Amino acid sequence: MTMNYRTLGKSGLRISEVGFGAWGIGKSSWVGAEDDESLRALNLAIDRGINFIDTAMGYGNGHSERLVGELIKSRSETIHV
Repeated sequence: MTMNYRTLGKSGLRISEVGFGAWGIGKSSWVGAEDDESLRALNLAIDRGINFIDTAMGYGNGHSERLVGELIKSRSETIHV
């Protein structure tokens, strides 16, 4: 499978057509996601070419942002959040 990318508006950023929605890894509104499983999912998404992650403070009161931050620290790719 090949990931397709598009330019985001006039920003010049090339982002994947598929993004990772981080609501499910916030742990407050979505029951059952454990952090190790969430980090595996994030890493797999990046391995498959996703470079855009959607997250918000409301996703677990910042929990998803902490996991995304951990991911970004561990990867060398450019990831747009």
